[in-house]
Amino acid sequence: MGKLGVMLDCSRDGVYTVGALKKYIDVLSAMGYDSLQLYTEDVYEIEGEPYFGYLRGRYSGEELKELDKYAAGRGIELIPCIQTLAHLGGLTRWAEYADCTDCNDILLADEEKTYVLIEKMFRSVAENFTSRRINIGMDEAHMVGLGKYLDIHGYTDRFGILRRHLLRVSEIAAKYGFRPMMWSDMFFRLACKGEYYSTELEITPEMAALVPENVDLVYWDYYSSEQKVYDGMIRSHKKFGRHVVFGGGAWSWAGFAPKNTLSLQNSLPAIRSCIENGIDDIFITAWRDDGAECSLYGNLPALFAIAEYVRSNFDEKKIAAKFYQTFGVRFEDFMYADEIDLCMDREILTSTLCKYMLYSDPFVGFCDYTAKCGQGKTFAAVSEKLRKISKGQEYGYLFETLSALASVLELKYDLGIRTREAYRLGRDAVKELLPVYAQTEKRVKKFYALFRAQWDRECKPNGFEKHDLRLGGLLLRLAHCREILTEYAEGRSDRISVLEEKVLPFPERGAKEGSPISYNSWHMTSMVKPF
Repeated sequence: MGKLGVMLDCSRDGVYTVGALKKYIDVLSAMGYDSLQLYTEDVYEIEGEPYFGYLRGRYSGEELKELDKYAAGRGIELIPCIQTLAHLGGLTRWAEYADCTDCNDILLADEEKTYVLIEKMFRSVAENFTSRRINIGMDEAHMVGLGKYLDIHGYTDRFGILRRHLLRVSEIAAKYGFRPMMWSDMFFRLACKGEYYSTELEITPEMAALVPENVDLVYWDYYSSEQKVYDGMIRSHKKFGRHVVFGGGAWSWAGFAPKNTLSLQNSLPAIRSCIENGIDDIFITAWRDDGAECSLYGNLPALFAIAEYVRSNFDEKKIAAKFYQTFGVRFEDFMYADEIDLCMDREILTSTLCKYMLYSDPFVGFCDYTAKCGQGKTFAAVSEKLRKISKGQEYGYLFETLSALASVLELKYDLGIRTREAYRLGRDAVKELLPVYAQTEKRVKKFYALFRAQWDRECKPNGFEKHDLRLGGLLLRLAHCREILTEYAEGRSDRISVLEEKVLPFPERGAKEGSPISYNSWHMTSMVKPF
């Protein structure tokens, strides 16, 4: 077996405590992993840069040194994973960094102030990590060269911008003794008009020369379910003539529930492809998009099984037995955490049902197009089983949290549909629905308390303000809707105009009536952000 690690996202509001990370390191070591990348966009301390990670729960140098030492004692290499081009929205929001911002969350290439900042990044991680491997990011900078850069320099070949920037960053990395790895997608997207998955990409000598010799290329893929895609992409990556690292995914970034079923479906062909194509440097990403709602341990079954795949153990029964021996929890029980998203349709593995139907507005309700009236009771059975699984086990708290969420969805899932139907039937039907609103509010409060306890157990306080706003807003909205319905039921108002508006097909390509979708955006679900 070669190298096998995990990349843990500590930048999407959830910044894990030192204590939680130590336990996580113990778990990774027990599963046979040998490295942990801490994905920290701006959540680490830089001397002389007070706004870097300001109010975000950043790690101090002492915290990182403590973690580095602890990890080494467990056979885990702690690897810094930073961003040196894009994904720096936490930073570019501050006027302090306006001079080195291109647009959105992208740094301004070919600007000396940018490289002064980047050198400070490397100096900081060099002081606090003993590893000299580093992930420098450089992914998804789709608008590079098209903001302030365009104003200053005019339209410039974007390959050239990326090449010059990468050279500067790699030179700074070398100065501090680091060997960088970077996500490869920008090279593919620029060469293929925005497309990443190009399995037969022709790599010219000029294109290959874009990647400095001291930089490893990370082929990341969390979405493909067929081995031929992985085989083709690995072939394309090898044409660069650089060391290739594979980054797979343990889905923990799409709402409150893990997607272990999806992770395993896509990881099995990925790892087989790596083995057959001689890729022995692998890490598994655990992103936390849009609020770090999934528990730190939610994707434990996927991480465990992937580690077994890498050791060429593909026997499901043996994996399940070994999982139970290691953690004292049945593998199939832990996998049941997926059910809160899959209970309406087990074929749609990317479904984020439990998140978007939690936040879908009961009056506006444009997500109701994807729901089925009368099916809320399905969540009652899910809630009960999750509650039973939670009893008497170390990771029970995450199942208890999901059980409470399923209990909310028993009422909330089709509440918008039921509300519009009650309004159509008249005041008596609306009056009968009022207790359902009151009970939904009560269950949301219970879920909030458990979710907050889960957060406090795993994360620093910073970042939870987002969930106070989201769940607090949900509670206030439910109460407001109940008041409006009460006024109508009691004859104090003549109509509720918003309930008279027809719900149109869901405005996403491929969405089908009554069928779950993948929609992991609170802003869009809550209608806070326009389309």
